[in-house]
Amino acid sequence: MMRQRKLGSQGLEVSEQGLGCMGMTFAYGPADDQEALRTAHRALELGVNLLDTADFYGPHSNEEFVARVIAGRRDSITVSSKVGNEVTADGTITGRLNGRPDYIRTSLDATLRRLDTDRLDLYYLHRVDPAVPVEESTGALADLVTAGKVRHLGICEASAATIRRAHAVHPLTAVQTEYSLSTRDVEANGVLAAVRELGIGFVGYSPLGRGLLTGAIRSLDALAEHDFRRVVPRFQQGNLETNLHIVERLQALAAAKNITAGQLALAWVLAQGDDIVAIPGTKRVTYLEENLAACAVELSAADLAALDEIAPHGSTAGDRYPVGAMATLDG
Repeated sequence: MMRQRKLGSQGLEVSEQGLGCMGMTFAYGPADDQEALRTAHRALELGVNLLDTADFYGPHSNEEFVARVIAGRRDSITVSSKVGNEVTADGTITGRLNGRPDYIRTSLDATLRRLDTDRLDLYYLHRVDPAVPVEESTGALADLVTAGKVRHLGICEASAATIRRAHAVHPLTAVQTEYSLSTRDVEANGVLAAVRELGIGFVGYSPLGRGLLTGAIRSLDALAEHDFRRVVPRFQQGNLETNLHIVERLQALAAAKNITAGQLALAWVLAQGDDIVAIPGTKRVTYLEENLAACAVELSAADLAALDEIAPHGSTAGDRYPVGAMATLDG
C-alpha cells in the first residue's frame, strides 16, 4: 500500500508519490489518450491519490482529462491545479503572467467547470506575477478558501522571501518547485529551509529531470518533433553529453542495487524528508509501475553520500528552461 505523507501543517495528507498529469496531453510529443487513461487509472489502483494539473497544460485539455479520471471517485482523490500563466477563455496562451485577483477568481471557476467538481483540494499560484504584489494574489486565493471553492493553497517556483510574504496572508499547504538530482536549487537558495520553518509541505515536480536521469534520452533524435525538451538547454548538444556522464554513474550505482537509474533518482527525492512528495509524470503504465516501485527502495547513508558526490548542486550543464521561461521564475 502506498505510504501517506502529511503535506504541510494544514491537515492535508497524500500519497508519497503523486501523478504529474501534464505530459498526458501537453508538452511531451503526441498524446495517446487511451494509454494515458489506463496509466492514470492504474496509478489510482496502486494507491496514488494526488493528481496534479493546471489550466495552462493543453491549455485547458489537461484539466478536462483529469475530470475523466476522477469521475465517480472524486472524494478519494486530491486534485491540485494552478493559475497564473495567462490563458484566455478560448484557450490561447498569451505568454504573460497574470496574478490579478479578478483573473484568479475567473480562472478558478473555469477550472472547476472543466474538472466537473465543486471544489479544488489544492490551488497553486503557478508563477508569481511581478506586476502584482504577491499579497494581492494570495488574498484572492484566500477568498476562494473562504468561499469553499478551494481547500488548500500553494505557490510554485517562488523564492523564500516571496513564500514568506504569501504565507503571512494565508497559510500555505505546499510549495511546488522542480527538484531532482539534476535540479537541487531549493537546497541552496533557502526555499527548503523556509518551507520547513513555516510548516509548509514541498512537492517536487520533474523528479526524473524530465527523463534525463533515466538515461533513456541519448540525443534529441529520441524526442518527438514537438517535444518541449527539444528547446531545453540541458538536452542541447554539448550539455547533454556532459549530463549523460553523470547519468552513467547513476546507472552504475543503480545496477549495483538491482534497480533502474530512474528508481534511484526517485528514491533519492523521497529520502530527502517525509515532508516531501514527488510527482513524476508519465503517460505509460510500464513507466508508472517502475516509478512507483521506487517507494520500496531504501537508500543507506553510503548511498546518499555517493549520490551527493555524483550529482551535487550545480553539476548539471545547462538551464532547466529556455531563456523566456527562466525569466518567469521568481527570485
